[in-house]
Amino acid sequence: MDYDVVVIGGGAAGLSGAVALARSLRSVLVVDAGEPRNAPAAGVHNYLGREGVPPAELFAAGRAEAEAYGVEFVRDRVRSLAPGFRVELSDRTVTARKLLVTTGLTDELPEVPGLAERWGEDVLHCPYCHGYEVRGRAIGVLSTGNGMHQALLFAQLSDDVTLFLHTGDEPTAEEWEQLAARGIAVVDGEVTGLRVEADRLTGVRLASGRVVDRDVLVVAPRFTANDGVLAGLGLAAEPVEMMGRVMGSHVPANPTGATAVAGVYVAGNLADVSAQVVVSAAAGMRAGAMINAELVMEETRAAVERRRVFSAASEREVQALVAGTRDL
Repeated sequence: MDYDVVVIGGGAAGLSGAVALARSLRSVLVVDAGEPRNAPAAGVHNYLGREGVPPAELFAAGRAEAEAYGVEFVRDRVRSLAPGFRVELSDRTVTARKLLVTTGLTDELPEVPGLAERWGEDVLHCPYCHGYEVRGRAIGVLSTGNGMHQALLFAQLSDDVTLFLHTGDEPTAEEWEQLAARGIAVVDGEVTGLRVEADRLTGVRLASGRVVDRDVLVVAPRFTANDGVLAGLGLAAEPVEMMGRVMGSHVPANPTGATAVAGVYVAGNLADVSAQVVVSAAAGMRAGAMINAELVMEETRAAVERRRVFSAASEREVQALVAGTRDL
């Protein structure tokens, strides 16, 4: 094999797994296309000791740490994976004993013009990722299913929250009461666009032509697993539900990251759509440790078998020598 482990994806999960493996003296190749999901974000939050660090800076530091332990990197996309863990790159094919796949997910935004251009700036989705940074501002929540959860979470951060029903469900009687109790305004009608002035969001435009002043718009993307590379191994993403609704897809794995295909591990958002950067890093490290443990046991079984074969051969030689001596 060319490598003990090939890691596909160089984000927090992939880098953490690579470091854990390299510190156990494993040969590791990381294949990374260089397109992290959180590239539009100004900073990473809730990462103890690295609060607010720009994503590119965090990943550069992680790569430097991994390279210091001997991890190899290649900026490329995996063209295909084949049984035997043959990893086809653009200019060569390498083999590995194990695979750690950390290709993450794609945020599929609601079909409203302008959302993609403001994504990660003043169009957001996670109160824990960026909520503190927009505290106290005029926040809108775009409902495409049930926007109650996000509306209530962001009401913790601002007294000026408006729920746009858009294409979402009509609130139940209980939900209307909750909205009123938390002082959350509700606007009916479909959202058709944004008002942007001086490179910042200033309002949400409705189909009626009305514009509601807002500084921030919260949306609920569909979290779609980047699982295409796993097709050659017979693995595929499955729907994942949150609060009774399909919110996207993920590749199922046990708590260690092991999938249904022996020797293939997943970590980060590919396996857990809700994982923030620090959680993805922890999952990658744990998967790396489990891969190393699996390799150690395989190597130990092979060593025991070699010892038994050698011992049996030595015993036969001794017996032959003793028999020859008697003949003399």
